[in-house]
Amino acid sequence: MSDSSTEDKFMSWLRAESVQRELHPLLERSFVPVQAASSNPNNGPVLRIMQWNVLAQGQTTDVYSRRQNSKCQSKTSTLSTGDDNFVLCPGKALDWENRKLHLLEEILRYRPHILCLEEVDNFSFFQESLINFGYMGIFYPKPDSPCMWVENNTGPDGCAVLYSTKHLILSESNSIVLQEESGLDTNQVSVICKFQLKGDNSKKSVHEFCVAVTHLKAKKGFDEMRFQQGKHLLKYLDKYSTIPLFICGDFNAEPTEAVYDLFQKSKFGLVSVYTHLNKEGKEPPYTTWKIRGEFGGNKENCKTIDYIWHTKNGINVKSVLAFPSGEAIGENRLPSMTYPSDHLSLACDFQLV
Repeated sequence: MSDSSTEDKFMSWLRAESVQRELHPLLERSFVPVQAASSNPNNGPVLRIMQWNVLAQGQTTDVYSRRQNSKCQSKTSTLSTGDDNFVLCPGKALDWENRKLHLLEEILRYRPHILCLEEVDNFSFFQESLINFGYMGIFYPKPDSPCMWVENNTGPDGCAVLYSTKHLILSESNSIVLQEESGLDTNQVSVICKFQLKGDNSKKSVHEFCVAVTHLKAKKGFDEMRFQQGKHLLKYLDKYSTIPLFICGDFNAEPTEAVYDLFQKSKFGLVSVYTHLNKEGKEPPYTTWKIRGEFGGNKENCKTIDYIWHTKNGINVKSVLAFPSGEAIGENRLPSMTYPSDHLSLACDFQLV
């Protein structure tokens, strides 16, 4: 069976399943040209990278405190039951059998050459589904994933890189556990891959590049740990300083935090891709927007913590995937019947020069 017929068959199945389950259409989004791109007439190859925290299905409410208190015998539930405190999100939208269809649709509507994911606790599903479209992947779980503390879990969550074998050759891959400055391992990881464009026989390696994905420590009060994790990752990436570099991830850090400043002022000359959308170089107002149930009432959380960083040399930014408006997202925010994660995907078209 040809590649195109395999893809067509899978897309037909995906559409049929979505119709049968009466799923709502996904949020509409489009790519926006970056002004600076027009000033560079280079006709080099274009590389599309997508970054997305897909929301682990096995996330639970206050699972850390339950474990610390050795209450593992107490009731634990998966996200699909609504116990992750997405109190305004319909249970149908959190059901994995529904959510997985929207996750695939969001990825396949944009067909990135490289897909960087966090909170992946169903890696086999992504790998087995996307192989129909020529993708292969590398997955690295957290050392002590909270998803494993959930009954009937689907495995540990972690970071993953999937890439199009039609366009890219994986020449090197490494997976690391991020460390504190003392050398102590943390529970966060990174996957680092070096690629070469297929059909590129240049001995100058102008079309070699490195992609790293990470997911830094969550929650308030861990600013210093995120800073140290970021410092460790940048130090590790020093070996790739001679080629274009992309760093994707959920940093759990807003632009005012020290780890953001660390990346922005690193010796790599990193730029956050969404700052290209305005002359002021500001980040978008949100990459995640959710409402959780907490003591004393519901709490709305709207902020920018997800990024695609890139080096300046050898890269020209052509366009980025725009974020939906608050009105389009809806008053109950994310996840929802029209979007399967509490984080929006980021995507960008880069031209390798």
